[in-house]
Amino acid sequence: MAANYTVISADGHAGAEIHQYRDYLASEFLDEFDRWVLDYEVPYADLEGPNASRNWDSDRRLREMEDDGIVAEVLFPNTVPPFYPKTSLTAQAPPANAGDLDLRWAGLRAHNRWLADFCAATPGRRAGIAQILLHDIDAAVAEIRWAKEAGLTGGVLLPGAPPGTGIAPLYKPVYEPIWAVCEDLAMPLNHHAGSAVPPLDDTPEDKVIFMLEVTWWANRTLWHLIVGGVMERHPNLQFAFTEQGTAWIPERLAMLDYFFDRMRGGSGSAGSQELEWGGPVRALSLQPSEYWARQCHVGSSFMRPAEVPLRYAVGVDRIMWGSDYPHREASYPYSREALRLAYADVDETEVRAMVGGNAGSLYGFDLDALAPVADRVGPTFEELARPLAVNDIPPGAAKCPAFAPQMQSASTGPVRRA
Repeated sequence: MAANYTVISADGHAGAEIHQYRDYLASEFLDEFDRWVLDYEVPYADLEGPNASRNWDSDRRLREMEDDGIVAEVLFPNTVPPFYPKTSLTAQAPPANAGDLDLRWAGLRAHNRWLADFCAATPGRRAGIAQILLHDIDAAVAEIRWAKEAGLTGGVLLPGAPPGTGIAPLYKPVYEPIWAVCEDLAMPLNHHAGSAVPPLDDTPEDKVIFMLEVTWWANRTLWHLIVGGVMERHPNLQFAFTEQGTAWIPERLAMLDYFFDRMRGGSGSAGSQELEWGGPVRALSLQPSEYWARQCHVGSSFMRPAEVPLRYAVGVDRIMWGSDYPHREASYPYSREALRLAYADVDETEVRAMVGGNAGSLYGFDLDALAPVADRVGPTFEELARPLAVNDIPPGAAKCPAFAPQMQSASTGPVRRA
């Protein structure tokens, strides 16, 4: 075990520069790509300018991660894949026709193949997450099998299935082959905030609604998977819910346990609507909180200090810290300060689990192999044990939500929790 903390970010984002994807497209799509890219306009400000290369410049990324005290990371997509109008982390309008669906698949496959090479450039330091579409189950299963063979140890990105996208909700049995192959191959299923929100317009009000609702739509996937019996039928299948917050979990599990109890005839539910409609729940053997404890993990991006006292209700062995690099709200380049802010008063064994051990176990990182890197670049016990005073928070850190409440506080003393 490393003397320093082995910090693994369970929430990183990467992707190729749009023209780089051409080398990863099947030959039959090259002419279409050449036509499409002529009219391509970068849809997001953070994919332009000198910092855009953080998504695809392997050497720069590794250097900046090490400067931030991070030795390895789990990689979700970020840039726009070929033939997509915007990032694949948001819900897309239904394909116009079969040809449009073929183009989307070609774009995602190009990203997956680029990602396999990007991860291979730093052996043991990156766990890439493969993308699939839910419109063609056989194609999704084939891509998952390819991803396993290609070494994408991050598993699979489970898209959302919100209203208005033309695909069945995730509790429907049509997706059973996906659940089965992921369990068989020990490929974690990752659900990241964004893709579960129904398609919205582009007005200022729509952007506000997106911000207010994005995590709820992502959280909703948890009870869809439970009610659909996915966790019941596949007890070894593991799920990660990333960049959705952490504080929602204890309250939501308590609510779900309460309703499941009433649907099973408890809590004085005789004659109730819950009991009448609760047949699918009575076919399940566990309570939602028990499924969570057995199969679920949370990608606690830049975990906020107010969330840390909830760690026992969530599960210390379920929490995986993440920096969200290279997003605007990421803790980079202040991740060391963010870790101090969150974990200064927490037992060392618990901190080691939450900042790296849990992610290492889920995503197959070799912690022994990473130990020399951690001892070279990782934060020490003494560093993280030192509480961070409000007036020691770097001015630029306000972009990250983990720092904002403390910076708004009138207190000037060390930030401590009960």
